[in-house]
Amino acid sequence: MTVNSRTPFQLFKYTVYVLLAMNIYWFYDEESAAATLQFVNGVGFADLIEAYSATIDTAAWVVLLLMFELETYVLDDRHFTKRVTWTLHGLRAICYGFIVYAFYGYIANLAFLYEARVFTGLDDICTLPPAAWSWATTLDEYVRITAANCASFSNAAVFYQFNDMQAVVDAPGLRDIRYLGWVDVINSGVWLLVVLVLEIDVRLQEHGLYDGFALKASTVAKFVLYSLLLLAAIYWGFKGDFVDFWDAFLWLVAFVFIELNVFEWHQEEKEAAAEARAISE
Repeated sequence: MTVNSRTPFQLFKYTVYVLLAMNIYWFYDEESAAATLQFVNGVGFADLIEAYSATIDTAAWVVLLLMFELETYVLDDRHFTKRVTWTLHGLRAICYGFIVYAFYGYIANLAFLYEARVFTGLDDICTLPPAAWSWATTLDEYVRITAANCASFSNAAVFYQFNDMQAVVDAPGLRDIRYLGWVDVINSGVWLLVVLVLEIDVRLQEHGLYDGFALKASTVAKFVLYSLLLLAAIYWGFKGDFVDFWDAFLWLVAFVFIELNVFEWHQEEKEAAAEARAISE
């Protein structure tokens, strides 16, 4: 009996997939709140990717994950008709388009963070009109500044305002937010490389070429890439918010399942080839 055939394992795997799907809502809720401040005149079509980059990215990744699950585990070789194959490839291509689009959104968000400028004439945020301005607590999260809480945010003498937003932050806070913006960009780029390697793995496996140097090169590349993703998750755990950390952790777990699917598929193909050779001899 293989690991993937055990009911508890399968239940755990699909629970992780459901939790990832739920993260679409959590990111949407978080980004919607930030968008009301960043886009005071409303979010136009051209602004969607900058306002909802994490939501769009997560939704596309969930669909892509299901495509990989179908191809590497659920569907048997006999199910891969021309129509099914083209459908899977077409859906994955659409997902990749949105993922690349989201990658651009992360870059646009990072550029926006570097547009923050010194708020001239402001040396005490308690002098700001109550409830009219917000304090940036972390990336895409803001708290209304009131007379009751203004003194608790910072005692700095210099503050920064985000472009076209009634939101401010001090220098250490802006630095941390920019670092989180960089982690978003790097994390998104590394995931693109992960699926590129995984796509190559699947194509090689389909043609019986996933062995030898190709297998070793893939293993080394994925070790480096998954290590970077783990570091990003750890960084979010310390500097970001729980949703970012939780999402990063779940994605790592989910792709461990996909890697196990590919490994089991590879082993089954090797066993089938060995049996065929034994029969022919």
